[in-house]
Amino acid sequence: MTRNITDTGAWPALAGTIAAHRFGLGEPSLQALGNDARGWLLAQIGPADAERGVGLASGVQGLKRLVEFQQQQLQARRAGGAGPGNGAMAMGDAAMRSTEQQFGEHFRAIVQGDVRSRLVTGATTARPFNERLALFWANHFTVSMAKAGARGIVGAYQREAIRPNIGGSFEALLNAAVKHSGMLRYLDNELSAGPNSRVVQRLARAPRPAGEAGPRVTGLNENLAREVLELHTLGAASAGTAQGYKQADVTEFARVLTGWRVPLRELMTQTAESNALLANGGTRFDPAWHEPGPKTVLGRSYAEGPEALDAVLRDLARHPATARFIATKLARHFVADDPPAALVARLETRFLQTAGDLPSVYRALVESPEAWAPQPAKLKTPEEFVVSSVRLLGLGAQAFERQPDGGIGVLGQRMLAAPSPAGWPDRAEEWLGPDAVWKRVEWATRVADRVGGRVDARELARQSLGERLSDDTGRQIERAADGRQAVALLLLSPEFQRR
Repeated sequence: MTRNITDTGAWPALAGTIAAHRFGLGEPSLQALGNDARGWLLAQIGPADAERGVGLASGVQGLKRLVEFQQQQLQARRAGGAGPGNGAMAMGDAAMRSTEQQFGEHFRAIVQGDVRSRLVTGATTARPFNERLALFWANHFTVSMAKAGARGIVGAYQREAIRPNIGGSFEALLNAAVKHSGMLRYLDNELSAGPNSRVVQRLARAPRPAGEAGPRVTGLNENLAREVLELHTLGAASAGTAQGYKQADVTEFARVLTGWRVPLRELMTQTAESNALLANGGTRFDPAWHEPGPKTVLGRSYAEGPEALDAVLRDLARHPATARFIATKLARHFVADDPPAALVARLETRFLQTAGDLPSVYRALVESPEAWAPQPAKLKTPEEFVVSSVRLLGLGAQAFERQPDGGIGVLGQRMLAAPSPAGWPDRAEEWLGPDAVWKRVEWATRVADRVGGRVDARELARQSLGERLSDDTGRQIERAADGRQAVALLLLSPEFQRR
């Protein structure tokens, strides 16, 4: 039976456990929450903390690093080296692998710094609920270095577009994510040109070099338009419905997005235009690439020009289908893989009433009785498991000194590299395969071997899990052969693995 937040008796201790583990990232002692678990959560709402890292690269610095690599490879080819292109093709697969290795090494310092800072922030923050929200939105608006063109900019994208905006309106967050150079590159909008744009018309008139075959310009690219509608706002379930979108809307929205580009080469020049580009994070609207004329998206007409994108995003952010989609994803992430309909409806209503004011939606989540069901229904992802373990054991930043990702990649979740624009899955079944479970056992055992001799897992279990600690788990930890086994049993217990 779901307990209401007005229950008395055993409620305060249980509320602390739920707040710490379901809404937060775990605490070594529930005493840190005080006597008001709900107030502890509500006090954390706002912009995300600045990431804890030194010398982190900005988005512009990441873009410049990409141009530097391209220039180095071009010079190598001219000198007869084995960079990408003709030289690499001539030398076969070995040269291609070598180029990939060089590419990874070129960005290694940036990527490792981004990964380490994200994990250290999660492991040490005093606002774990707020940090969980930042991770949720970073996954919702995924930009992944699984695509080479986004390498070196994913961490900056999250710091510049996501983290500062999670405490404002959904419209502002959506706008910042869509216009960031990381998103524009990841979903190929910099390659999208209006079929009737000046650049396409100019190239169509230019004479072709001898032997050139195929289309001169690819033209319209619908990737970003489709993902904004399907993954970021209205949701795939709305496609083809009365309140949703159709293929014609995708195409028209892609026309609106033409002209929003990341002109890499110009970042390396010293001109007034490049200075303006740097000030805008590497993104600009280029009228020459923009499709002229009005566009119609979801039955509304928008004039040509850069202002059209703001108008479309505003309407999408306030659309009823968006409210439903975001409410469902938040409820699924924090409460259950199949969230209670009453909870989804409450969040949806608050979203619509406040025009997508995110703090209001977060408060509705925390204040909903369905969110406080005693039985944990969610399974921690590898990142959540590692970060909560580090918090539990008090390892802090040192946990990520030798291995920036703390072993999360071995557990099946490569940091900053979600497999698709849909991000990482948020259902337990996606993380519960036999191999995945065994890898968690191995990881927990290695950690326990390092720290088990100086940690009292028995006391830690009582302090961190409170009333959720079952008699059976408590007995297993008490009867452990030594401190190392006790720590491993605690980390692998259902009470700690679930949230």
